[in-house]
Amino acid sequence: MPDDDILAPHRPRSGARPRGPFSGTEARGPIIDQDGHEIRPETLEQGFREFRFEFGKDGQFAGNPFGNLTREQRVARIEAIAKLLDVAFILPGTNIRYGIDGLIGLIPVVGDIITTAISLWLVREARALGAPWYLTARMLGNVAVDGVVGMVPFAGDAFDVMFRANMRNVRLLRRWLDKQPRI
Repeated sequence: MPDDDILAPHRPRSGARPRGPFSGTEARGPIIDQDGHEIRPETLEQGFREFRFEFGKDGQFAGNPFGNLTREQRVARIEAIAKLLDVAFILPGTNIRYGIDGLIGLIPVVGDIITTAISLWLVREARALGAPWYLTARMLGNVAVDGVVGMVPFAGDAFDVMFRANMRNVRLLRRWLDKQPRI
């Protein structure tokens, strides 16, 4: 391929129409959503007209996507993030599971700070769910061990893969929640 083709796209000859599938200005077929259902153009126009931001007091958004969650939704979010951090992937040819904690931890110092901060946020969420001080202390201990040992190059990353502090913390939280009476 000549370098000119990379820098400048092909132009149609004078009088010739471009033949590309997206060369027209209008859509040529129906609009399909992710479930395979056809979307009528008038519903799209109505949706765009209704799209707006609603601000509440002090310039804050009126609809907080994180504030109106139920207890089970919060626990499900904590579990999903813990799984992503600790056991999201399987090492091919083995039964060893690892998450993005082990991958991000490969970045010296900064990676371990990032994953420790996310783990601390999970502990904060557990505390917001009403976890008692002794449970959050154990969870903080798991995060501290994971963060300190994780700073050791390579050996710390292997420890991150095996220790799985976030999954331990979710298990502790889930056991405590199962003992609590339902309201």
